[in-house]
Amino acid sequence: MSPESKKLYNIIILGVAFMFMFTAFQTCGNVEQTVIRSLNSTDFHGSGYTSMAIIYGVFSASNLITPSVVAIVGPQLSMLASGLFYSMYIAVFIQPFTWSFYTASVFIGMAAAVLWTAQGSCLTMNSDELTIGRNSGIFWALLQSSLFFGNLYIYFAWQGKTQISDSDRRTVFIALTVISLVGTVLFFLIRKPDSENVLGEEDPSDDQDMEVSEPPQNNMTKAVDAFKKSLKLCVTKEMLLLSVTTAYTGGSLFGLLSKNNRFGRNPVVLLGILVHFVAFYLIFLNMPGDAPVAPAEGTDSNAYIKSSKEVAIFCSFLLGLGDSCFNTQLLSILGFLYSEDSAPAFAVFKFVQSICAATAFFYSNYLLLHWQLLVMVILGFLGTISFFTVEWEAAAIVARGSDYRSI
Repeated sequence: MSPESKKLYNIIILGVAFMFMFTAFQTCGNVEQTVIRSLNSTDFHGSGYTSMAIIYGVFSASNLITPSVVAIVGPQLSMLASGLFYSMYIAVFIQPFTWSFYTASVFIGMAAAVLWTAQGSCLTMNSDELTIGRNSGIFWALLQSSLFFGNLYIYFAWQGKTQISDSDRRTVFIALTVISLVGTVLFFLIRKPDSENVLGEEDPSDDQDMEVSEPPQNNMTKAVDAFKKSLKLCVTKEMLLLSVTTAYTGGSLFGLLSKNNRFGRNPVVLLGILVHFVAFYLIFLNMPGDAPVAPAEGTDSNAYIKSSKEVAIFCSFLLGLGDSCFNTQLLSILGFLYSEDSAPAFAVFKFVQSICAATAFFYSNYLLLHWQLLVMVILGFLGTISFFTVEWEAAAIVARGSDYRSI
């Protein structure tokens, strides 16, 4: 197998592994509140919302130390260990207890931070300047397909049930645990890429004249260096600008089309924000303003137009399309800009994203719909301008014959 084929193989395995894992995990997240309501008459007193708050809180706190973990253990073993914790969280619902549910929430918060940092590092290791966009698109397409398969499985398994029996719950969550474990095992199939043309690898010819090579770092030194790099990257201009774009995010097509990067990443991001703005406007017209804070029985308020399920589904499609635009290009530019520090860079990326997701979960229970949409419009505009600024500066330096890493 040629070096390029091996790297493409690794990207596909990485995407398929995440597809299996998140088919299980996202399906679990989508139905857990329904399952918990069915358990309210038992000794179980957990809350899905409390669990999510714990997960995102621990996720955020863990992100700045995960580069140290990945530096010591390596991306492959880091993802493997994280996958086991994901499977453990899902397995809790086979026989749920309040203490095990919340304990697993803490562990999966830490595991998620390690998993996504290692994923970014693995993506960068298996890419070069010409393939980082394509590889980001392939990975994102496979990951997002997990939403389709998971929801399709629940549709046929439960057929719209709102009260879930113990036998139905056990059957579904045993199956989801097995699916998650299959994805975890797939990480074993990732092969170490050849060093040539890998982002972040130095040209061996640059070191030919060096008479004394640096001694290899021990694990503690690697861990400390990775932590220091995370802190330093947090305050760089480029990372601060990209953090605005990351805060806003909370397809495959765009990653594949950007293989040659002829027009840069900006047109794809511009398409993403325009698609999102259209979606926001339709949501504003189609849903009552108090929909986010209305009781479970619903709201008596009227929207500006007659509410339509078809419009709501179309808005969901637009949101997913725009999200793919942003995320594929963020993965691409982070892997390109921080090729030598991919683990710390992706850790900062997930840190900002998880902090903002936790904030959004909090305020969504209090703000009316039009205020929430206004927040998204403002952040979307600022995030797009920030991304454009970083991309333009990077392109200018490359045009002068310099390296992205000199920014």
